[in-house]
Amino acid sequence: MAEEHGLRVDAAGFETAMEEARQKSRAAGKKTGAGGLRFEAEATGWLQNQSIPLTDDSPKYSNADVSAKVLAILTPGSTFVDSTAAAVEAAGGAESVPVGLVLDTTSFYAESGGQVGDTGSIVGPSGQTVDITDCQVAAGYVLHVADASSCSSSGHIAVGHSVTVKVDYGRRGQIVPNHTFTHVLNFALREVLGDHVDQKGSIVLPDKLRFDFSNNGPVDPAQLAKVESICREWVTADKAVTSKEVSLAQAKAIKGLRAVFGEVYPDPVRVVAIGKSVDELLANPDADDNMASSVEFCGGTHLINTAQAKAFALLSEEGIAKGVRRIVAVTADDAAAAIAEGERLARDVEQAAALPDTHLEKALVPLKSAVDVAVIPAATKAEIRDRIAALIKRAMDAAKAAAAANKEAATAAAVAAADEAVAAGQGYVVLQLQVGVDPKAVTEAWGVIEKKHGDKVAALFVSVDEVEGKALAYAGVPAAVSSKLKANEWVNSALAVLGGKGGGKPTAAQGQGSNVDKAAEALQVAEQFASMKL
Repeated sequence: MAEEHGLRVDAAGFETAMEEARQKSRAAGKKTGAGGLRFEAEATGWLQNQSIPLTDDSPKYSNADVSAKVLAILTPGSTFVDSTAAAVEAAGGAESVPVGLVLDTTSFYAESGGQVGDTGSIVGPSGQTVDITDCQVAAGYVLHVADASSCSSSGHIAVGHSVTVKVDYGRRGQIVPNHTFTHVLNFALREVLGDHVDQKGSIVLPDKLRFDFSNNGPVDPAQLAKVESICREWVTADKAVTSKEVSLAQAKAIKGLRAVFGEVYPDPVRVVAIGKSVDELLANPDADDNMASSVEFCGGTHLINTAQAKAFALLSEEGIAKGVRRIVAVTADDAAAAIAEGERLARDVEQAAALPDTHLEKALVPLKSAVDVAVIPAATKAEIRDRIAALIKRAMDAAKAAAAANKEAATAAAVAAADEAVAAGQGYVVLQLQVGVDPKAVTEAWGVIEKKHGDKVAALFVSVDEVEGKALAYAGVPAAVSSKLKANEWVNSALAVLGGKGGGKPTAAQGQGSNVDKAAEALQVAEQFASMKL
């Protein structure tokens, strides 16, 4: 349609704009808490009009409880109340009563820069406690989101109360290594893929990190393995993590700095460095060896050194938009568990590889399914899948070779039996072959006999596959003899014993049954049938 009007569609630009719109939509959604709690311009404007000071959140970089004062309590509809009790009363007995507490100071990290907000609790002067389930920031005010109805058992919290702010440091302890290793991952991607890699977004959660970056096409398993290897090397290297607020101009002058394209940064800006310290980088910003350190603008919480992450595992890599890829990774105990599971599955595959070729494919089927759903490093998963594919090919090649050998041996045995029958003046041969339930093999055996002996002999074969629990019966009769001995009737005499039923023509017929233990009896019945007809 665009071409009809002489227009050109900028597909790449459209994809980029759509991704930006999605990010803005998600960001806007985060300003809305449970039950319609909105922390936007109307609410922050009210706080400013009441001359409520901005929240001092500098304690967020330490792991210590702080004393604070409650300055405001927000409820749905951007209205403010004096206490959580008033919020519950206004809600008219609702099961859940969302509120947002604004304090003069806090040790909570409010969601920003991709890092999820802290959770924890706020304890009032008489021990009354409210659980904080989320933490957001807008216009310099930090909002501690809670359910006011949960205060009923311990007492309510009111504006003016002196409180103790308690972050869930166990949860934050899971978040921090994931944030530090988004920086390490960013560095490793640049090292492996090149300087074209730009961060397009990230989310840091307690159980994983997600990192979006620019790259045309998938990152192949070998490259992913190298990226993961660099990240793991940084864990064992025990590299120092330092941070400092410096002027934006000074920070931008550091060689090797990584910043999010299009992002507006404050001045001064917080610099987080892994490797060289921020002071060392500022002292010699043009040094070439600065490129060996990770240097980014970031307001998030971080480790003191990379060894605290304990382990790193890159779980997946996928495309999310044109020219944009996404990696999901884990650290610490989650990474160690993923690595251990990958090693276990690799051992299981090698144990299967030691099995005879005839049993290999059956053993690999459940392993393949287990690998597909396993939470293990992506590079390890690719290696195991390649190994399984090679083993399946080995099993299939062996099966083909065995089938060809069995077919050749079966044909030779069938022809030899037919030769003996013709020499003895007998017009039929009944024989058990060892070709499983391969109809092609028995058909070929009959074809060789018919070509050699013409209308001198008819043949019936039975073959059993005990693993599959099936028995095959096949009858071939020369046309000149088929008026006396019909192949379809002959084969059904054997199949009646084998527990099956067959079909075909008077000259050729076959069928299968399940009584694999009655092959000898079926052959005996077939021989009696032929002797009566000929």
